[in-house]
Amino acid sequence: MAKPISLPFYEKLPLKNTVQRILDTTIFFLLLSLLDYRVFSLHSNGFTCLLALFCESWFTIVWAHILSSKWNPVEYRTYPERLLHRVDELPPVDMFVTIADPILERPIITVNTVLSLLAVDYPANKLAWYVSDDGGSFLTFYALLEASKFAKLWVPFCKKYGIQNRAPLRCFYDEEESPIDDSVEFLGEYTKMKDEYEVLRRKIEDATEYVGAEEYVAFSNKDRRNHPSIIKAHKYLNYLSL
Repeated sequence: MAKPISLPFYEKLPLKNTVQRILDTTIFFLLLSLLDYRVFSLHSNGFTCLLALFCESWFTIVWAHILSSKWNPVEYRTYPERLLHRVDELPPVDMFVTIADPILERPIITVNTVLSLLAVDYPANKLAWYVSDDGGSFLTFYALLEASKFAKLWVPFCKKYGIQNRAPLRCFYDEEESPIDDSVEFLGEYTKMKDEYEVLRRKIEDATEYVGAEEYVAFSNKDRRNHPSIIKAHKYLNYLSL
């Protein structure tokens, strides 16, 4: 059985440029005529004409170079929807989020970055997410654990409704953003997701002491600038503190 022909992801379409070509050609011949005039005027005008010839020759060369780059204008028409028919050809991708200080880089911002990556429109079996925390903060790790629980709701919601702004902080609180659907079903789920995000945000902002829990023993009694490596693997992401 013959293998089906794969449609290209883009097409290169030439654009009509007749009028512009006529104008550019006319200017080019006028420049050549000017240079010809300068050459035949050298004997009567001396150094001044030689200097003008040099400058105008350089301008003509640069102009011709620019002209060659726009002589055949094209338009690229892309077809991202065809990716769905060639999923097997997509390469695996590793995504890294690097942080160093939970005070300067607030955990809620890191969480929004990670959630937006988890919900990206790409085959999940070809993606791997890593968070590299140089500071080894238990607060950051706790925030990511809570975010992984919220992701079980957030990722399906984004994929179901085609949410483009996948960071909850921007999706729910950006003044320029508004619900993309007016249906009762969507608004109900939108409100539910916003409430769930509020719960997540309060948990992260109120977290002060979780070192006693089993998950956080590795983070206790350590120097933020000099500590052993900590690696935690979870279903949705991998945490690295090296």
